[in-house]
Amino acid sequence: MKKEYVGAIDQGTTSTRFIIFDSEGMIVSSAQKEHRQIFPRPGWVEHDVDEIWANTEEVIKKAIETSGIDPSEIKAVGITNQRETIVPFSRKTGRKLHNAVVWQDLRGTEIIERMKKEVPEDFIREKTGLLYSPYFSASKIRYLIENAPKVRAMNGNPDLCYASMDAYLAYKLTGRCVTDVTNASRYMLMNIKTLKWDAEMLSLFGINEVNLPEIVSSTGVVYGYTSEDGPFGAEIPLCGILGDQQAALFGQACFDKGESKCTYGTGCFMLSNTGDELFLSKHGLLSTVAYRAEGKTPVYALEGSVAVAGSLVQWTRDSLKMVKDAKELDALAESVPDSAGVYIVPAFAGLFAPYWRSDARGVIAGLTGFATRAHICRAVLEATAFQAYDIFNAMTQDSGITLKSLKVDGGMTNSGPLMAFQSDILGVPVIRPQVVETTALGAAYAAGLTVGVWKSTDELREYWREQLRWTPTMDDKEREKKVGFWEKAVSRTLDWV
Repeated sequence: MKKEYVGAIDQGTTSTRFIIFDSEGMIVSSAQKEHRQIFPRPGWVEHDVDEIWANTEEVIKKAIETSGIDPSEIKAVGITNQRETIVPFSRKTGRKLHNAVVWQDLRGTEIIERMKKEVPEDFIREKTGLLYSPYFSASKIRYLIENAPKVRAMNGNPDLCYASMDAYLAYKLTGRCVTDVTNASRYMLMNIKTLKWDAEMLSLFGINEVNLPEIVSSTGVVYGYTSEDGPFGAEIPLCGILGDQQAALFGQACFDKGESKCTYGTGCFMLSNTGDELFLSKHGLLSTVAYRAEGKTPVYALEGSVAVAGSLVQWTRDSLKMVKDAKELDALAESVPDSAGVYIVPAFAGLFAPYWRSDARGVIAGLTGFATRAHICRAVLEATAFQAYDIFNAMTQDSGITLKSLKVDGGMTNSGPLMAFQSDILGVPVIRPQVVETTALGAAYAAGLTVGVWKSTDELREYWREQLRWTPTMDDKEREKKVGFWEKAVSRTLDWV
């Protein structure tokens, strides 16, 4: 049987990739390019979307060239992207009015604090499934309206679009500005039940609906076609969009209620499929749309987000100059049996789930003269595992679903000591698939389902293959002791400001 091909643009926080998959979900070719991280002030993070688009064009062309296939053989294209990041641009010209304000950016903090005095958080949770935080797009947009002259001048003009990165790329590829329900659910402006922009939330933040992208389903509908004079050099349907974490859930074939995945990248994001049941968290988690197929009811998820995971390894390498690369950090961490009582809480930009404290600041606790570079490296890895534990625990409390295992993906899953400790501290098996690029794979699956490359999610499940499994060896008493010290370290970050 002749193989078919599907492409996926994976526009992430630090880089953009284009991957071509075959009809068995295996990678045919891939190209990737990093973009700059712009820090105008402490706590502010921006991206230049002109640079990102140029990189997108480059990686598409390179991956197609490397694959040796004709562009016309690509049956469909999907997009997955960093969520919450917002870029204001002109629909007529395609030109940005300001750099993209990145999901990590905290400039909306004052606006959020102002909103808290006007509207109770329960109202926000009921409407959007989210909690008050500058993490989400609404406060970023409001900040731009109040403080960016070009944006303020065009606010309310239909030519202006406050686009998430999927919407921006969809526009650049097809001329149509659309965002799927998973990305729209991260604006803090979409009603989590109706899946439409909510009039009361728009009014609260002073944002006009004409300035937002059109909300569409994640799969099952063609949004538009790429052009022959674009980077693909062919007319290909764009027909699958998922925010990066929902795409990873989709790519991990977590289609049943209770199935969960954790992505270890710049941040760390755990999602658990809750089916068609919407759980509003009582333990600091987010309710979000997992995906929606055209004409069908939405599938929901509970999500916990960690701001600093892989970026802590980068900080150890680049700022502390403690290691040359992640492999050296792993080797040092593996050279000692434990962290010698050292705990690192990397609250560089506050703490996300389940604490939601933007005023928290990072700490290194438990230092003694016995601690060495190796112990600190181990504490760096363990910090991510402990943060994931907090989310895992909250999910069980919220949903009543007992999570019996955890599927994992992302760059940090290459760290053996981290994955082994993660299994130990959770007390369940941790499983990595053969194809770890599950974010791009999820977007490809969403696109391929639309055009019939794959017939159903049941078929996709057949292509999921286990590569590695870590099983817990730590006893309950030791686990409780370590978690107790972790909670004590976290409490120090909350008392800082």
